[in-house]
Amino acid sequence: MPVDSDEELGEILALDAVAVVGCSTTPGKDAHDVPRYLLDNGYDVVPVNPFAEEALGRTAYDSLSAVPDEVDIVNVFRPSEEVSGVVDEALDRTDAGVVWTQLGIRDEAAAARAEAAGKRVVQDRCIKVEHRRLL
Repeated sequence: MPVDSDEELGEILALDAVAVVGCSTTPGKDAHDVPRYLLDNGYDVVPVNPFAEEALGRTAYDSLSAVPDEVDIVNVFRPSEEVSGVVDEALDRTDAGVVWTQLGIRDEAAAARAEAAGKRVVQDRCIKVEHRRLL
């Protein structure tokens, strides 16, 4: 069952390192502005975008698997039909304990796989909105 309690969302938001899959280099897009907000609020943001060398002044990685640093949260800004592949990559990582899909993005089967593997899952919620609301 995806996370929906404020208490558990608060625990997740207390984590530090966020890999943003689908991070955009274009200001004004949610996939750019939300990670910028996270960065400005003390999170260690790791952009994942195979079409960019950098985003938000940080090195961008081609895939979640290519990220060499530890990651706490995998924040997904990709269409729902791509979530399954992102979850597959998250399952290969022992560090990424949370898969968070942004507003309008969900994949029930992928979420169930992630939960069965011990990951916490947040679906169809904006991490920026929840941060502002809870912290």
